[in-house]
Amino acid sequence: MATEQQQEQPAAEVSMPVALAHSNYSNRVLLKTILKRDDVDGGERLVGERVLIGGWVKSSKEVIKDPVLPPPQSDDVVAEKEPKVDITCVELLQSRIPFFRSIIKVFGGGHYHLHDRQKLEQVAPRPPPPPPPSIAFLQVSDGSCVATLQVIVDSSIASPRQFLPIGTCILVEGVLMEPSERGKQVIELKVEKILHIGTVEHEKYPLAKKKLPFEMLRDYSQFRSRTTTVASVMRIRNALTFATHTFFQNHGFLDVQVPIITNTDCEGFSEKFQVTTLLEKADKKEKPTTVNDTEGVSLDVIKSSVKEKSKIVEELKRTDSNKEALAAALQDLRKTNELASQLEAREKSKPGTSLKADKVNFSEDFFAHKTYLIVSGRLHLESQACALGSVYSVGPRFRADSAKRVAEMSMIEIEMAFSQLEDAMRCAEDFFKFLCKWILDNCSEDLKFVLKRIDKTCIGRLQSMISSTFEKISYTEAVDNLKQVADNNFEKKLEWGAALAADHLSYLADEIHKKPVIIYNYPKEAKPFYARLNDDGKTVAAFDMVVPKAGTLISGSQNEERFDMLSSRIKELGLPREQYEWYLDLRRHGTVKHSGFSLGLDHMVLFTTGLTDIRDVIPFPRSYGKANN
Repeated sequence: MATEQQQEQPAAEVSMPVALAHSNYSNRVLLKTILKRDDVDGGERLVGERVLIGGWVKSSKEVIKDPVLPPPQSDDVVAEKEPKVDITCVELLQSRIPFFRSIIKVFGGGHYHLHDRQKLEQVAPRPPPPPPPSIAFLQVSDGSCVATLQVIVDSSIASPRQFLPIGTCILVEGVLMEPSERGKQVIELKVEKILHIGTVEHEKYPLAKKKLPFEMLRDYSQFRSRTTTVASVMRIRNALTFATHTFFQNHGFLDVQVPIITNTDCEGFSEKFQVTTLLEKADKKEKPTTVNDTEGVSLDVIKSSVKEKSKIVEELKRTDSNKEALAAALQDLRKTNELASQLEAREKSKPGTSLKADKVNFSEDFFAHKTYLIVSGRLHLESQACALGSVYSVGPRFRADSAKRVAEMSMIEIEMAFSQLEDAMRCAEDFFKFLCKWILDNCSEDLKFVLKRIDKTCIGRLQSMISSTFEKISYTEAVDNLKQVADNNFEKKLEWGAALAADHLSYLADEIHKKPVIIYNYPKEAKPFYARLNDDGKTVAAFDMVVPKAGTLISGSQNEERFDMLSSRIKELGLPREQYEWYLDLRRHGTVKHSGFSLGLDHMVLFTTGLTDIRDVIPFPRSYGKANN
């Protein structure tokens, strides 16, 4: 019987081994595998596991240990245990200094000199008392999830002052334990060994201040992903990128990289960044130039920075923000004003030289002709689609438009051979819904944080997009609907043929249809030259997908496959034909109907998170007057 009971009993006691995902290349355990457990116990099954973790300190506190008092003993026991200590003459003399001083004062009177007193008081210097034993409680994040792990370090292992400052990087080894006090923490790490401490200059570290506003964080893009909010945004951005590749790879598309440098104006009359090495050559020939060239600091940029920093200060004053952030902003503004004054004074005192465009010989340039940073990759994707079928690309696109908040944006662009406008619209709708569902399924923790801190409607908004049927209307129908609005406050008067402004599009999606709207068949003047001309000769096969509370997220078109039509459009708009000969070749040799679209990844992140400024969802935003790293 005893044997049978022994065989039955262990079945209920044996605990299944717990799998902890280690980083393949550093042997550390990612915190999300500890803190984001699907188990009902929330990670308690990990108690007793030995792990190696690394991360950055988000907050910390030090608790002094209570002194341990010895048990009371009788005088006889103390006398027996007290060892006899030999006392030297010097020690005896030092212990009697106060007594001798009193004798000297009584008998010596005024003959007692200061010099003699100092000699008597000379004692061997005593070392400073050691700090009291303590325990440091650290909240550590490694960027893998929203939650932080409580890490406990005894002062006997390392001095707490090394790792207490916010931003300190640590790599530690220890044992996972149940927390001593139940609260938010389900599990904590008791450190046994510290392998690395990356210290912080606390006075200079910008994130040491509490709750810095987004405006100030933009000046520290090298650090701002350490904040909980920006880290969540970056993980959502990563999920959207991964979802993009998943969707198109599952549908047979090939990922193609388009060039960043091109000699073609991809949209006809877009604001472009020119790429040249001639300015550097001119600087070497003609020195000195203006102070802006010699020191690499633009006065216009500094003035723009002063305006922006002034706005930040005013906003901090209005919002009654914390005093530390306001003081830092005021100091930053004062230094920027001083720099602007110095540059103005130097510029007035020094003559400058400039490189005039009409004197530039571009045949001496690196590419021997004018080149630009790419505005759109759809023309180049066409050439690949006409050989590979269906292709897509994810990458940076550039616009030198000071009116826009950013000059560099990440775009998702696709091109499909043997497809028409309706195919592109259907693909755009499917892709957008796929992205929304992917975020809901794979970013639940980050969405809960966004829901709590940024936008309480973010989850409901994504869910509604998945279940919505998209309204499809022509441009003409959209204009007619908007003209019927009696009490409108549109900034721009609406007439057929004009491009729909942002407030027009928002009104259609938010007020009239109250769901996503796809507007198609735009006037040819409102869309790029390559959009296919419809039979009416006035409109082109182009579309915009407008989403409530977000505006236009996707723009696309069926592109002109007919050589004569495309050649006429280039001539009609006065575009330099030599730039587009390679593009026309696609119509000369094996032309095919094709369509595609573009989605701004940065705008999709804005839509997902509910943030309002695109600069806050880009890791390193580039805007007018701002390119700090």
